[in-house]
Amino acid sequence: MALSRRSFVQGAVAVGAAAVAAPFVASRGAESGVAPRMPESRLPKPFTRPLTVPPVLTPTVATPNTDYHVIRMMPTTAELVPGYRTQLWSYNGSVPGPTIVAQRGRKTVARFINQLPASHPQLAYQSYASVHLHGAMSKPQYDGYASDLIQPGYFKDYRWDNTECARSIWYHDHAVHHTWTNVAMGLAGRYLIVDPDDAKFNLPTGPFDVSLHISDAMFRDDGQLALDIPDLKGSWGDVILVNGTPWPTMQVQRRKYRFRIVNGCVSRSMFLRLSTNEPFQVIATDAGLVPKPVSVRALRMSNGERYDVVVDFSKYTPGTRVVLRNDSLPYNDGYTHTNKVMAFDVIGGQVDPRNNQVPSQLRPENEAMRLPLPVVPKVRRFRTERQGGEWTIDGYTWHDVIDSNYQLVAATPIVGDTEVWEFHNSSGGWSHPMHVHGADGRLLSRNGRSPYPYEVGPKDTYYVGENETLRILMKFEHPGKYMIHCHNGVHEDHDMMVQYEVVGLTEQGDDPLSEAAEVYQDQSL
Repeated sequence: MALSRRSFVQGAVAVGAAAVAAPFVASRGAESGVAPRMPESRLPKPFTRPLTVPPVLTPTVATPNTDYHVIRMMPTTAELVPGYRTQLWSYNGSVPGPTIVAQRGRKTVARFINQLPASHPQLAYQSYASVHLHGAMSKPQYDGYASDLIQPGYFKDYRWDNTECARSIWYHDHAVHHTWTNVAMGLAGRYLIVDPDDAKFNLPTGPFDVSLHISDAMFRDDGQLALDIPDLKGSWGDVILVNGTPWPTMQVQRRKYRFRIVNGCVSRSMFLRLSTNEPFQVIATDAGLVPKPVSVRALRMSNGERYDVVVDFSKYTPGTRVVLRNDSLPYNDGYTHTNKVMAFDVIGGQVDPRNNQVPSQLRPENEAMRLPLPVVPKVRRFRTERQGGEWTIDGYTWHDVIDSNYQLVAATPIVGDTEVWEFHNSSGGWSHPMHVHGADGRLLSRNGRSPYPYEVGPKDTYYVGENETLRILMKFEHPGKYMIHCHNGVHEDHDMMVQYEVVGLTEQGDDPLSEAAEVYQDQSL
């Protein structure tokens, strides 16, 4: 039976309201309690499998100014634990999903079709989805609003203009109250906006430009993902995955490589360094190239953050193994091998010399980095805290947004305005990676001091540590409603998310629920 756009929106709202009524029960899984865990002796061994790279998606149709893609959300399986087939959810059969490469200024239309089973195989919730292009300046109706749902058997066309500067971003599920489990099942992939003008930098390209999607997983003793959680602090796996492979290895030539890293874990923060303790260079943050490269020996990454780094392997002799390590951070559950991410094996032979540079200056003209601080800035302050068993922002949750019929907003900046936003975390027992949809920003200070050197670049996700206060300068472009939330997926789903509305001076802002999904009937683009 076909549904109109408006009737589907109303149904989506009802589903969202029902989900919020008992979110913790929905995430706990079987009534029998926590399933037995896979013993460590049967888990995959580190550095026994090669790194795989998700395929680059070829447009289904290409017109002079737009690429059209069809992406199907569908079940699949993979042998993540030796001898077991783990049930996963995929985009086009790939976990992570296929990489979309978009040229700056060329539009993308992506049709996401929900061909998932009617209910989750373990947790029995309705398998609705929403797609967020994390790091893009999308219009509200294409931003992956949490209550803008694609039910099984439906599709939605997302339209992205790609006018932002070149950046390494990602798309992932954002469905209300089931984001973390949908992402843990595999609904995430990379999206790269590229600019031909960047060729002048001679940065590593082609096989020397590699995306690394880091995630983690816990397994039941039957080989399936363990998606039950003992509390609402987070979900930390005992297996580290890179591009869907446990602790992979990669052969590298004795030259420079660019690695586009995203922390795609549900809750785990990373503190990355090389086992040799050699420095590497940060060349890009969430929203594009930094003004100039930053040399570091360690890099802290919260959930959702992206950093592009260049590692120079020319200093190593053939046969050297360099391990990308993850040092422990507070309030992350650690296991025997979660201090390892992947290994690079340096090989001998001929070295390709092309595009093997890191210039001393990159993108100081990035708009977020050029934003002037107003003489008397508009300052908005947000408190992150836990109240009544739920995670909140200024005491509010997404439940409150739904109960207000989506009218409750935490801020109302004006289109074109520049504001300073402060996030204050007064807790001593957890951190929050705060993600602001719809706005690039520049981190001004952390606890009144300068940001870490590698944070001096355009960003959209900010690690707000224990007892920290961050000041961020942002400019707002598109009118409409956008979300602010913690990117620890368990916190987000329970229920640490609010919305703000960018107010247009002369025009009505777009309604994020204005273009709901339609019934899929084998329509083609």
